[in-house]
Amino acid sequence: MTDSRTAEAFSHRDAPRIFCIGRNYAKHIEELNSTLPGAECVIFMKPASSLVAPGELIRLPDHVGDIHHEAELVVEIGQGGRAIQPEAAREHIRGIGLGLDLTLRDVQTELKSSGEPWERAKAFDHSAPLGPLVALRSDMDLADLHFELSVDGAVRQSGHTAHMLVGVTDLIAVVSRSWQLQPGDLIFTGTPEGVGPIAAGQHLRLAGPGLESAEWTLA
Repeated sequence: MTDSRTAEAFSHRDAPRIFCIGRNYAKHIEELNSTLPGAECVIFMKPASSLVAPGELIRLPDHVGDIHHEAELVVEIGQGGRAIQPEAAREHIRGIGLGLDLTLRDVQTELKSSGEPWERAKAFDHSAPLGPLVALRSDMDLADLHFELSVDGAVRQSGHTAHMLVGVTDLIAVVSRSWQLQPGDLIFTGTPEGVGPIAAGQHLRLAGPGLESAEWTLA
């Protein structure tokens, strides 16, 4: 596919905001023994320093316990707006791709137990590897996109957007009620089941039909 953009491009201009959605797949909620979100989505943010372009080394933090992979569909906003209606949300999408929400799982568990925010577990440097973003085509069904994450050649996660609790256009509507979305903003849309630990030296690959693949090595 052509005319794609990657995290490398973002690092050389004004940094986008990175919105992340938690607990958006029922089976992932079950595997972590979590609870369903309330009336609206779980939303948190990551800094631009969390982005890692394809082919670059992902530098993992030391001495933090288990670090988990979370494969996700990522949406890039092209046309900004506030209080966007779901039926109009597709018009606000510029690009679509795949990314990872890396999580310090032991740290997150500790933070959850004490009722503290998740930033230390979710927003560390290199926690959001981002694959190429390609233009949203008219033939792309946002509710029928499939993606996989492989670690050292073995499939670890297999996701389908039909299984999202809150679909892509509804997510854009929800986020835009609290923030005026700007061109370049990214939304990581949540992860399916199959999350698990990763370690230095392993090789990660994201791929999906109609989407560009991306690969990283962990350091």
